[in-house]
Amino acid sequence: MGGIPPARADELLARARGGDGEAFRGLVEPYRRELHVHCYRILGSVQDAEDLVQETLLAAWRGIGGYEERASVRTWLYRIATNRCLNALRAGSRRPPEHPAYHPEVPLPEPSHRRGEPSWLEPYPEVLLEDVADDVPGPEARHETRESISLAFLAALQQLPPRQRAVLVLRDVLGFRAAEVADILDTTENAVTSALTRARGALSREVPVRESAPLPDSPRERRIVADFVRAFESGDVDAVIALLTDDAWLTMPPLPLVYQGLDDVRHFLATVALRPGRRHRLIPTRANGQPAFACYVRDPRTPILRAHGVLVLTLTGDRITAVTRFVDNSLLAAFGFPRSLRA
Repeated sequence: MGGIPPARADELLARARGGDGEAFRGLVEPYRRELHVHCYRILGSVQDAEDLVQETLLAAWRGIGGYEERASVRTWLYRIATNRCLNALRAGSRRPPEHPAYHPEVPLPEPSHRRGEPSWLEPYPEVLLEDVADDVPGPEARHETRESISLAFLAALQQLPPRQRAVLVLRDVLGFRAAEVADILDTTENAVTSALTRARGALSREVPVRESAPLPDSPRERRIVADFVRAFESGDVDAVIALLTDDAWLTMPPLPLVYQGLDDVRHFLATVALRPGRRHRLIPTRANGQPAFACYVRDPRTPILRAHGVLVLTLTGDRITAVTRFVDNSLLAAFGFPRSLRA
């Protein structure tokens, strides 16, 4: 049972059924982090994932007496968590407004097009992935842990209908068997197979096949990231553009604006992000298995750096294929950063 020796798990289960809260925590705690990632994949929000994990564990505690051991504790918890997530999506109450108030300091140029991606998608701090082992997925998983937490994968996943989304995550990310997924979702294996086929087809259209990104913290990744930081902090638009692929994207969730291609990205950087007199400081972190930064803007009137969101890079080969700046400054707290710094 997820690293708990069987005899120990049986003992904890018996004590938990007798009302021992400490035993219950010992039984479910090994699965908390992976359940959090699971809820995040389905919901796209770190805070919503935290809320749903809390709801899942509370429901498990209240229902421990009815746990019949037909499936492992891990599978039982995934059943509760998945259905809680689907209920939340059906309720629609966990999504923020599509266009929250945002007041740019200068007018934003006309975008290449308007994004159809979900506005509620948030970056996932790398520190929350540290205790989720790479060998958690079952033998039928088709996606590696690193790929299945990337921003491109998550954005495409959010486009799927909720039930297809859950089926694809359970089957292709976590590697549950079709019969297990049918039990989790209280449906038939045929329905699971049909939903999975449709989800795979939709996902393949949304996620382009690209050259692999450099390995995390590899010399190649460090070089690209260092070049980007140097160019961005110095306000060198040409140097930033030189690091991008020809079809690179620049987006700013939750704003639905997309700037794609070198000309449009260059124009945005030159007139908005890196306009004359504006300087940034980027503090490295990681999000969704990708290089990321806590972004701050220098205040020319005071020795203060003001929060300017979380910036995430998507790499392919030796180039950057997407620059995503999440404009909500409250996201910095999840990465352990303050709203302001002294210059």
